[in-house]
Amino acid sequence: MSEHGRTTRRGFLFGIGAAAAALVALTAGQSFGVLSPLNLFGPRRQGAGPQSLPVNRTAEQAKVSSRALDPSWRLKVVDGPSTHEYSREHLLALQQSEAELPIACVEGWSTDASWRGVRLRDLLASVAAPLDSAVRLTSLEPKGHYRVTTMGPEFAHDPRTLVALNVNGEPLDLDHGFPARIIAPGRPGVLQTKWLSTIEVLR
Repeated sequence: MSEHGRTTRRGFLFGIGAAAAALVALTAGQSFGVLSPLNLFGPRRQGAGPQSLPVNRTAEQAKVSSRALDPSWRLKVVDGPSTHEYSREHLLALQQSEAELPIACVEGWSTDASWRGVRLRDLLASVAAPLDSAVRLTSLEPKGHYRVTTMGPEFAHDPRTLVALNVNGEPLDLDHGFPARIIAPGRPGVLQTKWLSTIEVLR
């Protein structure tokens, strides 16, 4: 290869590397607060949104506002013929646990938050669910790809998995899943079901 060819190839590879580095730098601010001022192309910004957390789908977009704010809302925990129903006040009266867990979205952003609520495994114990059981989670959303999701036993019985009622020291904002949502370690944000309606044990 001639010197000119080698120079051209090096220049091309340098250009590709520089472009990739620039793209990372201009989107990383959605996950790293110190880089937030550089976040020109990322869809979300650190610290932006209700309770300093980004929102990728609002209650209005999900068409759940009236149902989520209805005082008659109840969370159903179902295992075959056994069903327990909990109002938000009832859930708040149960033993509360805390977990520092991130929201990691498929859009590429993530941010940490302090969550407080009832451990999912405690609610499952109320219906005598086996420790190796998975669960089906249903949102109040009338439709959508993630209105119904499943969660394996490795998440459902993890002590850090919560039916969250508060975030960062405040009651959940409606856009963050009020009256209750799931938060579990190591699951994408789209599977952290907001506006929770039903938890069904799968045997």
